[in-house]
Amino acid sequence: MTARRAGLAGALLMIVMLAVNLRPAVAAVGPLLTEISDDFHLSGTAAGALTTLPLAFFGSYGLVAAFLRRPPRPETLVVCAMALLVAGLLLRLPGGAFPLFAGSLVAGIAISIGNIAMPAIIKRDHPAHITTVTAVYTVAISSGASLSSGFAVPVENLFDATWRLPLGLLAIPAVLAGALWLPRARRAARAARSAPPAAAPTGVAALVWRSGLAWNVTVFMGLQSLLAYVVLGWLPTICQDRGMDEATAGYVLALVAAIQAVGSLAVPVLARRTRDQRPLVIATVSLTALGFVGVTWAPIATVWIWTVVLGLGQGLGFATALSFIGLRAHDAHVAVQLSGMAQGVGYVIAALGPLALGALHDATGGWTVPMLGVLAVSLALAIPGLPAGRLRTVGAPAAPDPEVVNTHISGHIPK
Repeated sequence: MTARRAGLAGALLMIVMLAVNLRPAVAAVGPLLTEISDDFHLSGTAAGALTTLPLAFFGSYGLVAAFLRRPPRPETLVVCAMALLVAGLLLRLPGGAFPLFAGSLVAGIAISIGNIAMPAIIKRDHPAHITTVTAVYTVAISSGASLSSGFAVPVENLFDATWRLPLGLLAIPAVLAGALWLPRARRAARAARSAPPAAAPTGVAALVWRSGLAWNVTVFMGLQSLLAYVVLGWLPTICQDRGMDEATAGYVLALVAAIQAVGSLAVPVLARRTRDQRPLVIATVSLTALGFVGVTWAPIATVWIWTVVLGLGQGLGFATALSFIGLRAHDAHVAVQLSGMAQGVGYVIAALGPLALGALHDATGGWTVPMLGVLAVSLALAIPGLPAGRLRTVGAPAAPDPEVVNTHISGHIPK
């Protein structure tokens, strides 16, 4: 293996180690949600809030970063994110509803820092391979969600424990990821002291927030994330209400997350065969809508088929949404701001999903009305997605007026 390939493999390993920690704090709660709700006597709305709370803050750092003239280096942010995540995971273990919700809030803030830092690192370090590295990143995120949701109940049963054990064990990989990134963060800090980074060009944040293309990317990110977190928060409960036991419902969620990894890996392959990303958006909308219809209304024996369809659609959507940040940004400075905007606003939109679904379920006593709303959101993905998929960039210099160019060349003033 050449030194270049070894360096790339090491960089990808560090990205993977971070990414696998960015969803389990939420994903592992879904299979245990019924037990947690019974333990604390939570209503459907309150149970939805338990999964919504961290989601509401998944992009919180991005909203703050837009106002920082010199934000911390991404490597420093990654280490801080893992330290804060460990604190949040451990905070929610003691008895009482307050530590449970407070720990979820802290975990959500920690994840937001990692969410914003990593796309900027990918844009900066791998500009020629954005879709491929982003696919690896999203596969690792999906794998972390799949493993944590699939093993939460079996681990609890194996040790004859409560829901606190599987949720507490999630702190171990977060500690490992923080330790792996720490030497790189120290090197980056030393480099920054010897040669402080230049401040970003003025006006970049305003340029991004006023861009229609940036808003298309943001809304697409928000809606596809909303659907993903509806699955994370409520799919096991829906399956249990349809007659599945707790452990099997957890395996359904694990399968969705595992197939999402396949969908994410398909993005760079398909992107090389299409002129732009609009076909990926159409595939995302079609597969996601069909998958939700199947898992909700098809015979329960066929739920595994529809789970695969749903996972493929959501994997395509997630990798496409994250790729948009790098592909639609003209340079690294724009990528930082677009990442903060798309994820800061997008995850606020996403957080409404589990909460709204729980409230609708409480109000109607069933899943028909809530899932019709989910289906409508699935179809609405096309509205921001198709414009975001066109080959344009935020912050690109305006093309010169041909008439002005001709005038400059010929020396004549147009009439």
